[in-house]
Amino acid sequence: MKEIFHRTSIRRYLDKEIEEEKIERLLKAAMQAPSAANQQPWEFTVVTNKDVLKELAKVSPYAGMLEGAAAGIAVLARKDCRIPGYAYIDCSIASENLWLEADHLGLGAVMLGIAPIEERMQKAAEILQLPADLEVFALFALGYPAEERKQQDRYDPARVHYVR
Repeated sequence: MKEIFHRTSIRRYLDKEIEEEKIERLLKAAMQAPSAANQQPWEFTVVTNKDVLKELAKVSPYAGMLEGAAAGIAVLARKDCRIPGYAYIDCSIASENLWLEADHLGLGAVMLGIAPIEERMQKAAEILQLPADLEVFALFALGYPAEERKQQDRYDPARVHYVR
């Protein structure tokens, strides 16, 4: 799958809206992720409102690119899932699916970790007006890329161990 070896963190975007069909494809890809006991603990909030994106850009010192993004997607974890200890792992897998599909669709994206830093999680939840049973796991900034970056080759055979 070429996207695994092509995807990079894109932080600058063209001033161009993302088509609804592409947003739906991103969400479908995310929700295809496996999850512990099939609990599917995720929900998603799609943000295209520029004022809200500007506020979300202040949630973390690393989230500034949300201000220039065409859209943001908040990956949310349900607190009431069956196996809460695995919710973040499940949301991580869903996030990777979303990111790979973004690359496949010609979109640029960057994932901004919010959890487990309570202050950032609370601030993002307030901005998004989330109910108490949802917490913000991560935010994605998305758009058509205004930059091109080559992916690094991160394979390191010294980090591979065999038990034979």
